[in-house]
Amino acid sequence: MESFPYLNLSSSLSAIVALFFFFHLSLLTPCLATSPDPQSPTNTTTKFIRTSCGVTLYPKLCFKTLSAYASTIQTSPMELANAALCVSLKGAQSSSNKVMKISKGQGLSPREAGVIRDCIGNMQDSVDELQQSLMAMKDLQEAPDFRMKMSDIVTWVSAALTDEDTCMEGFEGDVKSTIRRYIESVAQLTSNALALINKFLSAQGYQH
Repeated sequence: MESFPYLNLSSSLSAIVALFFFFHLSLLTPCLATSPDPQSPTNTTTKFIRTSCGVTLYPKLCFKTLSAYASTIQTSPMELANAALCVSLKGAQSSSNKVMKISKGQGLSPREAGVIRDCIGNMQDSVDELQQSLMAMKDLQEAPDFRMKMSDIVTWVSAALTDEDTCMEGFEGDVKSTIRRYIESVAQLTSNALALINKFLSAQGYQH
């Protein structure tokens, strides 16, 4: 279990941390309608989720994280993609909080503080992009410009994945291994969400 004693960093880093914490609190709404359900999923739903997860790079993680939403997903590719986005957003928020805790750690060099500041900014962008994607998915069925909205969603989720990958760059030593473990986890969730969104898009007769 890592322990990071506290110290004050530069005022700019502290300001970013405070701003991101406020930003994080404002992003809870889109996932409220997509919550884990304690009811046991049906065989049909379980099979649908497992088969759909086969298109992702991390199928076991996909099935593990999405099977809890089975009653909402049923056999809907759209609800599956929406649940995957929600899981990714929650993962990004959790990882961001962990990176912010590390930013308060004792013994960070000026270079490490700068890299962490950049990482916090990248993760803020990632959360924002996933948030936009979820909001667009919410109104997708009623949208006359379906193809354009789906293109925007794919672009946002792809950008979120890039931001998460960028966050892992520039670190060294123990800080690198700790942050990489946090960010790799959410990057895998985002990768799965992107794959399921593309699968949903293909099912509608579109190729991105």
